[in-house]
Amino acid sequence: MEVPLFLGTIEDSGISTWLRETESPFGFYFFLLLHNLGLALAVGTSIFVGFRLLGFAPDLPIAPLKKFFKILWAGAWISGASGLVLLLSYPTKALTNPLFYVKLALIATGVWIMLRMEKVVSNCESAGEAATLAQGRSLATRALVVWLCAVSAGRLLAYTFKYLLYGQTG
Repeated sequence: MEVPLFLGTIEDSGISTWLRETESPFGFYFFLLLHNLGLALAVGTSIFVGFRLLGFAPDLPIAPLKKFFKILWAGAWISGASGLVLLLSYPTKALTNPLFYVKLALIATGVWIMLRMEKVVSNCESAGEAATLAQGRSLATRALVVWLCAVSAGRLLAYTFKYLLYGQTG
C-alpha cells in the first residue's frame, strides 16, 4: 500500500509537529488525557444508564436518568474534539490502519444507540418504567457491547499500525 502524500503534508504542518515534539504539558499527552476523560464521561455514563435499563438498581427511578445524558454528550464532544487533535498528531498511523475505520464505525453505532436510548429514557414518564425497561434492555445490551468493542479497538490502535509517520514503517 502506498501512503498518500497528503498525510505527509499534514505531519509536516506546524501544529502536527508541535503536538508530537513539544515538551509543553499541553502537547500530545494532554490531548490523550482529555480524550480519555471524555471517554470516561461518555462511555461511563452510557454503562451506568445501560445497567439501570438492564434491571440493576431497581429502586433507582429511570426518569431522572435523562439528566445524565448531558454528561454523556459533553464527554462525547470532549472525546471527539481531542480525538481530532490526536489524529492531527499522527495521521498516517491512524488513517492507514483499517482498525481505525472499525473504531469510527463502532463509535457511530454507539452514538446512534445512545440517541435512541436517550429518547427511550426521556419518554419514561409517559410510557412507564416497565415499558421503558422493555424497550431499553436491548439498546443497553447493544450499547455495552459496542462501547466495549470501540474502546478495545481504540486501545489496539497503539499496537496494530503499519506506518507511524509518512515514509516510516512501524
